[in-house]
Amino acid sequence: MTASESVPLVLIPDTYAETLEVERRVLGDSVRFEVYNAESAEEIPERCWRQADTVLLWHRIRMTDDVIAKLNRCKLIVRVGVGYDNVDLAACSARGIVVSNVPNYGTTEIADHALALLLSLVRGLPSYDERLRHDMAGSYFAEGVSVVRRLKGSVFGAVGLGRIGTAVARRAAAFDMKVLFYDPFLPEGHELGVGFDRTHDLDQLLERADIVSLHTPLNDQTRAMVNAGWLAGMKPGALLINVARGKLVDLDAIEVALRSGQLGAVGLDVLPQEPPDPRHPLLEAWLEREAWLQGRLALTPHAAFFSDAAYLDMRTFAAEIVRDFLFSGKVRNNVNPDWRRPSSSGPDIPALT
Repeated sequence: MTASESVPLVLIPDTYAETLEVERRVLGDSVRFEVYNAESAEEIPERCWRQADTVLLWHRIRMTDDVIAKLNRCKLIVRVGVGYDNVDLAACSARGIVVSNVPNYGTTEIADHALALLLSLVRGLPSYDERLRHDMAGSYFAEGVSVVRRLKGSVFGAVGLGRIGTAVARRAAAFDMKVLFYDPFLPEGHELGVGFDRTHDLDQLLERADIVSLHTPLNDQTRAMVNAGWLAGMKPGALLINVARGKLVDLDAIEVALRSGQLGAVGLDVLPQEPPDPRHPLLEAWLEREAWLQGRLALTPHAAFFSDAAYLDMRTFAAEIVRDFLFSGKVRNNVNPDWRRPSSSGPDIPALT
């Protein structure tokens, strides 16, 4: 091993950043970097996978079992972001590889964005903007916008009350909405601490809520959970907001529910396919400005997390996780707790401190 090879290698296979300024500020010269802007794992040289001590993973590369099998030295994969559905956790655990994410960035931005989507719909902002651009003088009136309504007193249903769900619920409460939440993973009495009403029956939340906001992770249990049956159980004319994961919803079912009027309006920052296929019937109707959908669908391009401050936090926190693991043996924000039962061929793991 050469002197340079004795310095830990941090592999960044699919960076979005133009420079390493943030990562170098945290890690200094204590590591060396290999950086790529790849779309697939096959674009990364085999030696990089073999030699990497840690991987800073964005979201384009899928860390499948085949890719993970190449990680001869890797002890840590950090997802530069919250979601980690592009990482095979079981394969990592089998090899004693720690997987961590960065959940503590962008909470403020995402919560603000959820409320912005809601407010833009119930105050008719897209419709007013479109009308005024088309005919300033002739459209200078308030009436005729489809889903404008009063928020005060509305039941705001939060499906999931983690960091972001709580932040969104607090904002909804500030608008005098009545918050009702469903989260089977929170302990009894959590509702007393946050001061919100709780239901242990998701169907009851759907029946009561005027607005339903999704704040759940994506897994086998939640994938496409917002399907035709789910939407049929919602209060007629209710609104749906999703700033969580795109694959929580069945977009075909959303289109049917909007066309029928079962759904009043929908605000989506995330979609099942990204970038989306503009030929999907719902997106085609939106792009063609079909009258039935006017003012009832608000879309943003997976941007809820973003601000310059949040982007800086995300990269800084990810680099700090690498630093603390490599040089202090600390495991932070771990999402595969069974990593401590590696196979006999797995790498040595630093002791927790």
